[in-house]
Amino acid sequence: MAAVIPVALDPTHVQIALVGQGPLAKRRLAQLLEGGAAPAVYSPEPDAELIALAGAALRRALPSPADLEGVQVLFIVGIDDPAAESLARQARDRNILVNVEDVIPLCDFHAPSVIRRGDLLMTVSTGGRSPALAQVLRERLETLFPAVWADRLAELAALRDRLRATGAKGPEVLRACRDMIAAKGWLP
Repeated sequence: MAAVIPVALDPTHVQIALVGQGPLAKRRLAQLLEGGAAPAVYSPEPDAELIALAGAALRRALPSPADLEGVQVLFIVGIDDPAAESLARQARDRNILVNVEDVIPLCDFHAPSVIRRGDLLMTVSTGGRSPALAQVLRERLETLFPAVWADRLAELAALRDRLRATGAKGPEVLRACRDMIAAKGWLP
């Protein structure tokens, strides 16, 4: 079993690029955009939906070595194996973290299945071993944590801010938040 370290990246501090085409590339791009990223997008044969989703960030080609300069994280999705392997090698030669969708040996990291409820972010990862299991678990979490959790988090954040403004420290804030969660019956 490979060890992994979970990390949530702030896309305002990381240069991200996506190389891809097809439905999985569109889904990955949508996830990146939803997470606040503004990736450079490379696609040799984009369809109309990818063109619309990528907008001005789209380049209708595979990236050149010069295009990879400054990139720190590279997603490769829906590109044929020889091209994906070549891009992964070029990326690694430049110390760029790379993820080639569904090709575990070409992944320096695995993108988890994501549930967003406002600022509440929950993820499921199988380390690339079973995307189907990650998807099933994500779907279950989506039913357990419906959209109303965005408002609940905002309510808890407001309570935390009020308490911190009065000088409350960590344990007191934690206790008050836990008490609110219990009193409102949010987690039966």
